[in-house]
Amino acid sequence: MSKKVTELVEELVTPILEELNLELVDVEYVKEGKSWFLRVFIDKDTGVDIDECGQVSERLSEKLDEMDPITHNYFLEVSSPGAERPLKKEKDFQKAVGKNVYVKTYEPILDSKEFEGILKEYTGDSLIIEVKIKTRKKEITIPFEKVAKARLAVTFT
Repeated sequence: MSKKVTELVEELVTPILEELNLELVDVEYVKEGKSWFLRVFIDKDTGVDIDECGQVSERLSEKLDEMDPITHNYFLEVSSPGAERPLKKEKDFQKAVGKNVYVKTYEPILDSKEFEGILKEYTGDSLIIEVKIKTRKKEITIPFEKVAKARLAVTFT
């Protein structure tokens, strides 16, 4: 059910976002404790502000009320994905080249399933990440089909 909800919400929110020159980063529909949450993450190159989140929330809420696809109570949250935004679409990975990323894989690559480092290249088929191992830097190629999760990673220097 949650996949159907997220797909429907994507369809409903896309025209709203296009009109406001915003991009859809992700949609989540999850149960936490006894409560259900419908989270819509939006962004633009200069970042989103609270007014834009409010506008999207109001307009999406109206559409959801009209269609009434979710029969039980839930909380709608519209927000920025934050500094550690997920990387989901091809353009997300292309924009992340040169930035610090965290990648988790479905199966081990070189005895590890978690990598953090600079995304050096994205080919569509694979990611090349420069990781630091003690004092040395090493480039690791990760086949794209083995990527379970990827996001930007904040570093503190």
